[in-house]
Amino acid sequence: GRGRCFNWQHLTMLMILIIENETLTAVHCVGLPVVSSGCPWMWDNLSCWQPATIGEVVEVNCPKLFYQHMIEEDFEPGKVSRNCTEFGWSETFPHYIDACMNEDGNGMYFKSVKALYTVGYSTSLVSLTTAMVILCRFRKLHCTRNFIHMNLFVSFILRAISVFIKDGVLYAKEDSEHCFMHTLECRAVMIFFHYCVLSNYFWLFIEGLYLFTLLVETFFPEKRYFYWYIIIGWGTPTVCVTIWAVLKLQFDDIGCWDMNDNAAIWWVIKGPVLASIMINFVLFIGIIIILVQKLQSPDIGGNESSIYLRLARSTLLLIPLFGIHYTVFAFSPENVSKRERLVFELGLGSFQGFVVAVLYCFLNGEVQSEIKRKWRSWTVNRYFAVDLKHRHPSLASSGVNGGTQLSILSKSSSQIRMSSLQAETPAT
Repeated sequence: GRGRCFNWQHLTMLMILIIENETLTAVHCVGLPVVSSGCPWMWDNLSCWQPATIGEVVEVNCPKLFYQHMIEEDFEPGKVSRNCTEFGWSETFPHYIDACMNEDGNGMYFKSVKALYTVGYSTSLVSLTTAMVILCRFRKLHCTRNFIHMNLFVSFILRAISVFIKDGVLYAKEDSEHCFMHTLECRAVMIFFHYCVLSNYFWLFIEGLYLFTLLVETFFPEKRYFYWYIIIGWGTPTVCVTIWAVLKLQFDDIGCWDMNDNAAIWWVIKGPVLASIMINFVLFIGIIIILVQKLQSPDIGGNESSIYLRLARSTLLLIPLFGIHYTVFAFSPENVSKRERLVFELGLGSFQGFVVAVLYCFLNGEVQSEIKRKWRSWTVNRYFAVDLKHRHPSLASSGVNGGTQLSILSKSSSQIRMSSLQAETPAT
């Protein structure tokens, strides 16, 4: 039993509900009485059908996953029925899709959202991996600020990977027995998923804390604080997820731990996330106030329009770094604007890693300067090697060893650098 309790037609909706951490109530048929004649209880991967006698018609409401995101207050779920015959249960009438999918195209909407977050996480994964390679490759970029950025990039990478793993493992097969089994694989996937999400939120919080501390403290021992950042960013999620797993094992050991019926246990995960969002929002406001004061200082030149322009640019740069967009729906009730919430949180959340990589690596002036410097150095060395080969074609076969060639290169390097600088001077 490694699959989910829902068939492939509803795979998209289920994945979205799990990612959004909605509470799904699957009615299990365990414990229902067994009839001596007629139709026994049955779980058809979507609904639980109670025992019935021959000739009886049983009617049930559509599964909650079909209308979980309905925003109409007076919405009434559809109904499906089965007839108990002497040959067993009949097919559902009407079919689930016909009875439970409303006319506004719910299925297409969920598929669109799923495609959106898949593209978003894939784009973020590629861009963040590239950014990590760049920051690790160039030693001049190794500083506390970039080390914190790199840890944030890793948390985004892990979050994207955990989403793909969860989708691939939890929903790989259709197997109704999964509802009644406790599989270690499913639990491990959910633990890893929650750990990655928590780590991502905590490193967003550390980014805000680091920048705020950098602005308010005159003497800032970055290296000493950096070790505390590591402990907070990776250690605190470990503690929270461990406590959550122990509580789930003791008090809510149902299925694959992907349902959050017990609100008290769920707050072990949800509480730290909301706390990090709230603290980061306060830090964001504090940093904006400090920026306004610094930009309006007489020591800083520029007219009023340029000051506000720089302030607006700084604010826009801080929003993805701090994850401030999460505050839009962070403290709103779960049943408010569910459709908008899906698009906003899943859409922006999945592309956030890409935006952070672009703003804080690819468009970073320090990174661009280092890449240009390395490119010019590689170009000059390549040109010099080709030129030397053409001028001394007999070097390769004349028995000159590597040490002699290196001495030739070192003697001519200053001359080559001077010529390259002279060539660049008119362009600048």
